[in-house]
Amino acid sequence: MPNSLNILVTGTNGQLGSEIKGLSKEYKYNFFFVTKEELDISKFEKVKVLLQEKNIGVIINCAAYTAVDKAQDDIEKANLINNLAVKNLAELSKKSAVKLIHISTDYVFDGTNYRPYREDDLTNPCNIYGKSKHDGEKAIININPKDSIIIRTSWVYSFYGNNFVKTMIKLGKQKDKLSVIFDQIGTPTYAKDLAKTILDIIPLIKNENVEIYNYSNEGVLSWYDFAKEIMKMAKLPCVIEPIESFEYPTPSKRPYYSLLNKAKIKNRFNIKIPYWKDGLDDCLKRLGERR
Repeated sequence: MPNSLNILVTGTNGQLGSEIKGLSKEYKYNFFFVTKEELDISKFEKVKVLLQEKNIGVIINCAAYTAVDKAQDDIEKANLINNLAVKNLAELSKKSAVKLIHISTDYVFDGTNYRPYREDDLTNPCNIYGKSKHDGEKAIININPKDSIIIRTSWVYSFYGNNFVKTMIKLGKQKDKLSVIFDQIGTPTYAKDLAKTILDIIPLIKNENVEIYNYSNEGVLSWYDFAKEIMKMAKLPCVIEPIESFEYPTPSKRPYYSLLNKAKIKNRFNIKIPYWKDGLDDCLKRLGERR
């Protein structure tokens, strides 16, 4: 792809969008970063005009409704952003021959698997958020814009925005003891690592039909293990105690097991994925919390 390639990044203020923006100066592309206020991706004509005016060649769609519990009541808005707006992007990508990279979630699975989920495993979302993201995936697959991919990821955190790592650091400084769920198993994704992978693979994406890829950091752990390591690296004396999911009820059901098999993305694009502790180490250093 030519160096003058124009890339539109939606959801710029989110964790992944912010990390892409932070890395963008290292890549010889022209980036156009838009917030939801600057571009409502559910408005077909507005997106169409921007794609034409800026001669966009790639869309990286980081825009999403991610309030998992709130989505149980806010069904219409979750569906608008995670499904209908995604359908717009897919239709425009197909019409204008624009490469679409769409970010999805491990929540398209119900978490009852016994081995890491592959891209072709049966989907069965167990909450409204997961369903809305799954519907967005299906919209892209049905429209089938050329040279477009879906990346499913899990447990995202970063230097930016609100996330589990920042919450644990904050609470770890305020409290002597915290209870964290130990029976939900997966892998955290450091958004900076995912952002780098996305930017690295752009020239290599060539496919007639939409492809789905899994991406998270390497490793296996529970939220309890994650919290323990955060306290250890930040040298906070806060004691982390394990609890079961039923002891911390939430409006939205979560998958108990959401490990993602990443062999496909590693083999197809010849990438190495960092271990989860390495991502955490880098994030805490950037936050000034690594001790």
